[in-house]
Amino acid sequence: MTNVTQDRLSHGLWAQTAIPSPAMQSLENDSRVDVAVIGAGYTGLSAALYLASTGRDVAVLEANEPGFGGSGRNVGLVNAGLWMKPKDVIGALGNIHGQRILTMLGEGPQLVFDLVRHYGLDCEATPTGTLHCAPDKAGLKELQDREKQWQALGAPVRLLNAEETRRQTGSKLYRGALLDERAGIIQPLSYARGLASIAQLAGATLYGDAAVTNAVRENGFWRLQTSKATVTAKWLLVATNAYTVSPWSAIREELIHLPYFNIATRPLSDAEVAEIMPDRQGCWDTKEVLTSFRLDKGNRLIIGSVGALGQPCERQVHEAWARRSLTSIYPQLQNIRFESAWYGMIGMTSDSVPRLHRLGDQAIAVSGYNGRGISPGTVFGRCLARYICGEISDGDMPLPFTALETPLFRRERELMYSLGSTLVHAVGARISHNYH
Repeated sequence: MTNVTQDRLSHGLWAQTAIPSPAMQSLENDSRVDVAVIGAGYTGLSAALYLASTGRDVAVLEANEPGFGGSGRNVGLVNAGLWMKPKDVIGALGNIHGQRILTMLGEGPQLVFDLVRHYGLDCEATPTGTLHCAPDKAGLKELQDREKQWQALGAPVRLLNAEETRRQTGSKLYRGALLDERAGIIQPLSYARGLASIAQLAGATLYGDAAVTNAVRENGFWRLQTSKATVTAKWLLVATNAYTVSPWSAIREELIHLPYFNIATRPLSDAEVAEIMPDRQGCWDTKEVLTSFRLDKGNRLIIGSVGALGQPCERQVHEAWARRSLTSIYPQLQNIRFESAWYGMIGMTSDSVPRLHRLGDQAIAVSGYNGRGISPGTVFGRCLARYICGEISDGDMPLPFTALETPLFRRERELMYSLGSTLVHAVGARISHNYH
């Protein structure tokens, strides 16, 4: 089993500061369960927690360890809703599903923070909101539109002016910022490991080093083959998203991989912290190739953007960009030392809306969080668990079940995101394509 701490570019700071991962069992013998959950990320663990709490016999099959995929690599922003504006969500999904998913995901951060409080999870949860920052006139206009649309739905979202934004971010760079009081930040890998621990306590069995190599429907049950043993289950939930591999490679092929990296500084001094982010909100901007930044519990400043760090040339370009960007936001930190860097893949869909799929009788999957996995993953995990339990039906779901489809020019678009972000960061320009 791969230990996330062995690869410094996969989980970086989060692996260094996360709570210990719970011990996982080794799948040595054939077993039979009510529900088999594939993937120990936010979705799978949230589903397992709910299913086990209702008395179902649940097995979580994970190829590595909890939070190995995007759940342990992301920025740690617990956002409400999708990237899209509310009107665009309704335009894409129709009024019924659009309103339903806006409500469900709008309440998502509250579910996350309620779980943290109820179970006492140690994951640096800070529910003080997030700030969507506008560095220019066009960005400010976009935020004004977002404010209007969210306020029409009664959401606690308001636009801060330039002076208020300066006080909240400690930076003079922005013309305004949209404060979403529903949201906040979290240590993402600790949250995943915390979910794993409480799912185990609820009765779920978590298996590590248990990659599924084949899945066959036989006599009303799913027979899942791993390298060592088989698991037979009445229900199957595939929750592997951007890190999906065979035998469900069609899910991976439906998603467009968008690389995203984070770079963390040394811990800031008390004097340095006093000048920036007094309420410790997570921030990102309105640029097409966006910049995100936040503090962790240890007062490290984490800055991120689109791009991979797999090749030395990529790391050099993106680290140089991070230095320039951090200096533009906080000139006083221009010479600060970077301590760690890491990256992962975001699963994007062609229309920025997640997907629900049937993979056969009593087999379902969800994927495509488009860079917002913490809250939606937790919410969808619980929702799909309730569906499996028969508590809700097709007509109650936030999304319709759709057929798997491979988007046009998927590989070309993935290459464009990777190379394009490197080019943008190398020359300081912006690409015209909006990757949202």
